[in-house]
Amino acid sequence: QVQLVESGGGLVQPGGSLRLSCASSIDIFSFYAMGWYRQAPGSQREFVAAITSGGSTRYGDSVKGRFTVSRDNTKNKVFLQMNSLKPEDTAVYYCNADDSGHGMGLGYGSWGQGTQVTVSS
Repeated sequence: QVQLVESGGGLVQPGGSLRLSCASSIDIFSFYAMGWYRQAPGSQREFVAAITSGGSTRYGDSVKGRFTVSRDNTKNKVFLQMNSLKPEDTAVYYCNADDSGHGMGLGYGSWGQGTQVTVSS
């Protein structure tokens, strides 16, 4: 259905910042919400942040106050600004397009291939 392409990952030192981007092949207004999830090796996928077509946002507890999700509807892109990064933020970050309407953070919908974020000194 939709193609989601993440970019912006990389290696950063603790306390640093990264900005992830997700480009959608379909108008993001087509979806109930666009979101970000992450998965570290050997760990369960974790909800990070999401934003609805109306601009409502939700964040996982571990990233509140540090990460900000936003969207550019004209470019069909969703962003994740990641500040004050910690080693435990190291994971593959996946973009999610959710058309279920069940609620943010539940993991429904389509997924990108992910972008690696590594926080290490």
